[in-house]
Amino acid sequence: MKTNDIGLEVKDTLVLVEKLNKLLANYQVYYQNLRNFHWNVSGPNFFELHAKFEELYTTANESVDEVAERILTLGGRPFSSYGEYIENSSIQEAKEVHDSKEMVSITRDNINTLLDLEREALEAASEQGDEGTVTLMSDYITAKEKIVWMLSAYLR
Repeated sequence: MKTNDIGLEVKDTLVLVEKLNKLLANYQVYYQNLRNFHWNVSGPNFFELHAKFEELYTTANESVDEVAERILTLGGRPFSSYGEYIENSSIQEAKEVHDSKEMVSITRDNINTLLDLEREALEAASEQGDEGTVTLMSDYITAKEKIVWMLSAYLR
């Protein structure tokens, strides 16, 4: 059995690297959607949404880096081009969205997509005994569930 630098079996981590790259691609599109919304939000909720979108894209940017570094730690190569991101993302680019409630709804839906991918990665990491990835995904999931709850309350 061949192991990577952190002692996990290489053949087992290939599946996890694939899941994390898919998560990375989705994070990148999600991040850009948030930048779009931050730049283009208007109306009576401008100040609160402008700040919230900035908060969310700042967190997403940190997560992009953490996921990419985790892929490298596992011995993989993180996606790093827009083509790879678009090709491997379930999250669609949000173009020409002008309604602030629609922006919030799209953001919530994007976060739910990320949650699904993080739960898949958590399960795969758990099966492989990869505590580092389990912890990272668990922290992401906990934070995102609260954000989904808050965005859902905003939309009611």
